[in-house]
Amino acid sequence: MPNKAESPLAATAREARLEHENSELKIRLQELEDTITSIHSGDVDALVLNNAIYTLESANIAANRLRQDVLSQMDEIVFAFDSDDHIIYLNSAAERHYGISAEQVLGRHRTEAFEEREFVGSAGLSEASSFRTHRLASGAEMQVESVASMLRDSAGQPIGTLTVVRDVTQRLSSESRRVALIALGDRLRDLSDPAAIEMEAASTIGEALNASRAGYGTVDLATDTLHVERDWTAPGVESLVGHVPLRAYGTFVDGLKLGKLTVIGDARTDPSTAMASQQLAAKSALAFVNVPLIERGSLVALLFVNAALPRDWSTEEVRFIKDVADRVRVTVERARNAAALRESERRLREVNESLETRIEARTRALMDAEEALRQAQKMEAVGQLTGGLAHDFNNLLASMNASLQILQVRLKQEKYEGLERYIAMGQESVRRAAALTQRLLAFARRQTLDPKPTDVNRLVASMEDLIRRTVGTEVELEVVGAGGLWSTRIDASQLENSLLNLCINARDAMLPKGGRLTIETANKWLDERGAAERDLAPGQYISVCVTDTGTGIPPEVIKRVFDPFFTTKPLGRGTGLGLSMVYGFVRQSGGQIRIYSEVCKGTTMCLYLPRHLGEAGIDEPPVEPGLLETGDGQTVLVVEDEQTVRILIEEVLAEAGYKTITAPDGASSLRILQSAARIDLLVTDVGLPGGMNGRQVADAARVGRPALKVLFITGYAENAAVGNGHLEHGMEILTKPFDIASLARKVHNMISG
Repeated sequence: MPNKAESPLAATAREARLEHENSELKIRLQELEDTITSIHSGDVDALVLNNAIYTLESANIAANRLRQDVLSQMDEIVFAFDSDDHIIYLNSAAERHYGISAEQVLGRHRTEAFEEREFVGSAGLSEASSFRTHRLASGAEMQVESVASMLRDSAGQPIGTLTVVRDVTQRLSSESRRVALIALGDRLRDLSDPAAIEMEAASTIGEALNASRAGYGTVDLATDTLHVERDWTAPGVESLVGHVPLRAYGTFVDGLKLGKLTVIGDARTDPSTAMASQQLAAKSALAFVNVPLIERGSLVALLFVNAALPRDWSTEEVRFIKDVADRVRVTVERARNAAALRESERRLREVNESLETRIEARTRALMDAEEALRQAQKMEAVGQLTGGLAHDFNNLLASMNASLQILQVRLKQEKYEGLERYIAMGQESVRRAAALTQRLLAFARRQTLDPKPTDVNRLVASMEDLIRRTVGTEVELEVVGAGGLWSTRIDASQLENSLLNLCINARDAMLPKGGRLTIETANKWLDERGAAERDLAPGQYISVCVTDTGTGIPPEVIKRVFDPFFTTKPLGRGTGLGLSMVYGFVRQSGGQIRIYSEVCKGTTMCLYLPRHLGEAGIDEPPVEPGLLETGDGQTVLVVEDEQTVRILIEEVLAEAGYKTITAPDGASSLRILQSAARIDLLVTDVGLPGGMNGRQVADAARVGRPALKVLFITGYAENAAVGNGHLEHGMEILTKPFDIASLARKVHNMISG
């Protein structure tokens, strides 16, 4: 406030001067704040700090006070000393960390606040050389990292030092404990004696935590007694080797029995130890941590760590003790197991010849029992398979037999009207029998496949109307074809059957309310991990996935869905061969099927098929029933061991305008092939009697007739014999049973080229 005698002019001048000083103060305060920011970030160097101090010294008293207020708010500890190391300033952080007040130490020598010495760190602390240890007036010690800078007066003359200190005790302690754990692990690897292992652990904990005592002991629950064989102690501290009555030192043993960790910071104030604090003080254990070892629900041992004075155990220290306890527990268990193994091996070596004989006999009996069990399981599977086959084939045979008998009766009665109905019924039974056989062969991966490069998107699109009609109006169908889908080499008709099977199963899973059915294709590039998850070789595949919103499949059912004749459908619905056929076909084609399902939410069935490097082929138009392609008198050699089939093929080809030569086996057919007879096409069954199959006949025929065209017919896929679907040029295959129009067209196309 201006004095009463101050003139208006003087007051104006004074206010201008104060405004100028305030402006200067703001500038220097900003400079100091920038310097403090540098100190916080660790970027401060001596030059920057000198500039800050110079700024501090060159400011007026009010600025100094403001700067001291800023310094007092810093987390870092700040001391200022004169040239004789007397304390001339300390901030709040210094008072807090060192347990002193400005009134106590200002103007006194620095040693009355702390003593500084070189830090002696544990082995492995690479930064130890840059640290110091401060011993405080209270006797406690603190590890610090500090930066000191010269204080100068306005003339630039040294007047003292300013020191910024960081407390790194916790950081170094954590690092020390980490190094100790690593070193302990190295030492434990070479130890096999449990007592030596426990002693190593005790010394590691004791030294790392600067404890008074550490050790292991076993617990006698009947007497609440701790039995200590060896322990680690600091110099001058009594060992606890012997019997320690835990109950005499407090009630904490009750928590240990329940597996609870005991952490006592001050035994004098903790309710579980207060009554025994004098005894604990006499044992240098006013603070302690106990880690219980529980086996089969009972307390069997504990790791104990004692401190002579009250101690605020940090979370990191307790975690360190538990880590050591866990490592020792595992190592001791391993050592005991190894010792038990060695003892077992030693005993197995005091074993006599008769015992070895009994073991061998028992082993043989066990192997025989396992073999008998496997045979029983095989017979059960065969019984299930043959039972299902007998049921289905008896129904089909009954239908065919009844149709033929009625035809016979009507023909004798010369009643020809309506005969087509019984013929159609017989043909339908034949088709169903053929489909059943194909499903069985597909399950066994023995069906005859005619793989060709196929555009699966086009195949799915061609089936879309059929699938919509099959699943009904209650099911919403969505087809999602991947753009740029690769082609795959597959038997297209078998893929159509498989896809239809999956869609029918999906429809049934959504009955009666219906739902959403999605068919989706995609390109898949499977690495080693992805391929291994699907039991495939790494590479490029396409996927065809059918997803429904139905009831889902429980995990225990997923394990069995590909078994033949296994079904969850009501009696009379489905043969139980649909999924087993799909599985066998896909696996035979070099692919895989996987099920992804969640009960009450839906199921996804995914087929993974190998990519074909090439363009997809053009679909052949379907053969019209009853329409025979005719020939021009060309000669066809038919090799078939089944007489009925051989006669029927001969008659069909003769009616189509071909000359036929027939042979019942490979040997007789070779004699014809080695003659001068004209033969335009060889039609041979794959499975022939006499030790020579159809492929061997074809190979032998091409020795003398290299351009001879060959049509294989078979009801069973000797895949190796026909090249696993990779036939040579001029060779094709036709699967039994076939209709006569298909046979005639195939012969016509092969002969005409």
